[in-house]
Amino acid sequence: MAKGLQGFSWTMLLLFCAIQEVGAWAMHTAVEGPGLGQPGDPALLAGGRVKRGWVWNQFFVVEEYTGTEPLYVGKIHSDSDEGDGSIKYTISGEGAGTIFLIDEITGDIHATERLDREQKTFYTLRAQARDRQTDQLLEPESEFIIKVQDINDSEPRFLEGPYIGSVAELSPIGTSVMQVMASDADDPTYGSSARVVYSVLEGEQHFTVDSKTGVIRTAVADLDRETQDRYEVVIRATDMAGQLGGLSGSTTVTIVVTDVNDNPPRFPQKMYQFSIVETAPVGTAIGRVKAEDSDVGENTDMTYQVKDEEGVEMFKVTTDSNTQEAVITVQKPLDYESKKVHTVVVEALNKFVDPRFVDLGTFRDQTIVRVSVLDVDEPPEFRPPSNLMEVQEDAHVGSVVGVVTALDPDTANHPVRYAIDRSTDMERIFDIDANTGAIVTGKVLDRETAGWHNITVLAMEADNHSQVSRASLRIRILDVNDNPPELATPYEAAVCEDAKPGQLIQTISVVDRDEPQSGHRFYFTLAPEATNNHHFSLLDIKDNTAAVHTQRMGFNRQEQDVYLLPILVVDSGPPALSSTGTLTIRICGCDSNGAIQSCNSTAYIVSATLSPGALIALLVCVLILVESIRLSSHAFIHLSLLSPRSQCMGKKPPGLHWSPGKPLAQAVPQRRCCWMSLAGRNVPAVLGVALLVLEGAVPLHRATLHPSDRLFLSQCSSF
Repeated sequence: MAKGLQGFSWTMLLLFCAIQEVGAWAMHTAVEGPGLGQPGDPALLAGGRVKRGWVWNQFFVVEEYTGTEPLYVGKIHSDSDEGDGSIKYTISGEGAGTIFLIDEITGDIHATERLDREQKTFYTLRAQARDRQTDQLLEPESEFIIKVQDINDSEPRFLEGPYIGSVAELSPIGTSVMQVMASDADDPTYGSSARVVYSVLEGEQHFTVDSKTGVIRTAVADLDRETQDRYEVVIRATDMAGQLGGLSGSTTVTIVVTDVNDNPPRFPQKMYQFSIVETAPVGTAIGRVKAEDSDVGENTDMTYQVKDEEGVEMFKVTTDSNTQEAVITVQKPLDYESKKVHTVVVEALNKFVDPRFVDLGTFRDQTIVRVSVLDVDEPPEFRPPSNLMEVQEDAHVGSVVGVVTALDPDTANHPVRYAIDRSTDMERIFDIDANTGAIVTGKVLDRETAGWHNITVLAMEADNHSQVSRASLRIRILDVNDNPPELATPYEAAVCEDAKPGQLIQTISVVDRDEPQSGHRFYFTLAPEATNNHHFSLLDIKDNTAAVHTQRMGFNRQEQDVYLLPILVVDSGPPALSSTGTLTIRICGCDSNGAIQSCNSTAYIVSATLSPGALIALLVCVLILVESIRLSSHAFIHLSLLSPRSQCMGKKPPGLHWSPGKPLAQAVPQRRCCWMSLAGRNVPAVLGVALLVLEGAVPLHRATLHPSDRLFLSQCSSF
């Protein structure tokens, strides 16, 4: 308010001039009165009515009046008032009788209170003119307005503060920062009381403000966040368009200077030193270095790399994303004895480079990292690291297989002792000389039993067995020809009695446990004891097989029904080894198509005209024989009992009826059986013979065969 009073005299002067310019105006209200006026009088209306009315000037009252006397507002007056005091003037409405008082005789209105246009801009009242004697209205009641005349009593105010703006560092001159606006409560339609202009009170060396819009802009191009990251700028708003006597208000604007990537990374030191033991595993962190960057946020994000070739091979550098530090780790095993100190060049560079500032210089920096390797007591090392040895399977016990060598890598070069991890050679097939590392055979070797041996050799310091190294060693047993070839199976063949010369009987193949590197080659001949053989021939097919053919026309199985042909098989060595195998050839009766009908393997020939009593006695003897075989070990029966008229065809004879009994146990592999069959028309039906199935000497199955036609005893063979 003190500021308002300073320009009060000027304000009153301006107000007075304004009122004079406005001038007076009359407001007439038609009233009715009998017999007033003459014809032709402008005041005479149709119907004999006379026009009368109110007369007054427009009412204004200056706000913030501080005088001691009531402030004169104006006068209401009726044109029928002759000045004799017969008319009484009254008012009603807003402020009537309190704020505004009227002189009943003169119609003068005064304001008795101090008014504020910013609280109420006008008042609406009604005026009455009454006859003082009769209190009757002489004029119709009329409404009028008293306007509160504005004076410049309100200073501009910044209502949206506090203001905080931002601008990027190194922005060009005139870059817009933000806009501020002040509000003035004075009447914007009257004078210049509410016309505001802006200016900078503090901070004008760095910022400017548009006097009309309040937009703040940069005044310099070298704002540097690293030097000063915020400014407090005072902006003033002045009304009266900035003229003398205008009121003003101010606000403080905080301007934050944001970062741009205008600073390269820099290492605080040009050299760093670290140390690490030589046994540190790959991936072990050696140390951390960090390049400083005056920027903030992502502008400080770094990437690090090793620049020298030696460092790239031995070490790796990664970036800790949280701390922006370079983490140096071991990339290749270290060796104190090979190199005690490594020099690594580490380079730091910004991850995000602003192309606008590349002319400020390179955005990278380098430093040297010296890594000292510390010596530790290490176990011996095997040299060379070969893990394969070979030895012939016929090597004598104590023969040297090979030598392992291990050296102490430390500068002390302690003597080394050797041993075999016996958990990998529990049979002690090999031994090792503790001083020389020579591996020798400890037992006779056999490639066919074990062709490979995997052992673990230990090397340790002589005076510190805790410093031990292990090496896996594979020993291959080389083959020597120490196994003769053998027939692949006990061959048996059958030939018809009426066979012709050159007929193929059997193809022979062999097996050999040896595995010569050049592959097998076998040779077949008849054994020397078969040189006088004129019945069969042997042909070497040259593919490690041989063929047996008939050499004569026809055979007589009554004369000889089984031939044993010895065959000599020789391998290619060296040395050449041989064995003799026997081919059993049976002479059989065949039908006209060459199909075998029956074969004899005669031990005894019995007449078919045996009496039933003789047959029973013979069967009892057979049962006794079978029982004796059962009690022996690894026994089998090879018997035949046939009548001269019988024909054994290797099948159950036609018309033979039998039913097996309940099994005593399940059959197992490699069991042998003895079949005894009954046949004969004159044999009682109650006669039966037991069938024994033997595994060694243990009976496993028993069944009963019933006779129906003839009695014969067939051979006992593999099941």
